[in-house]
Amino acid sequence: MQPNEMVKEKSNKTTEKDYEKKVLELAEKGLTSEKIGETLRKQGIHTKEHNLKISKILKQHNKYVNPDLKNVEVKLEKVKKHYEKNKQDKRAKREKDRIFSQLRKLKKYFGIEVR
Repeated sequence: MQPNEMVKEKSNKTTEKDYEKKVLELAEKGLTSEKIGETLRKQGIHTKEHNLKISKILKQHNKYVNPDLKNVEVKLEKVKKHYEKNKQDKRAKREKDRIFSQLRKLKKYFGIEVR
């Protein structure tokens, strides 16, 4: 073998059913489609090898949550929790209002009822 020749590693090829099952398992843990993709790449499973996108698999099984919306909701909860402990923190109050406004705008954009 020549030193310049590239050695191909064996691909960790999974079947479509295994791929779908893995995506649904990760969705059960509460991960968004972005995080599921990252986790699969770390495990050596590439989504390009399979025909279905992660978000489409989740939509078929009614487990899709918009990642933008979820990230803003999580951030709002963290700031609310901090503000409950620290009522004197005026910057946190302003941040809470700003993030809530951002959440309302996103929900309006995606056509989700604002509570």
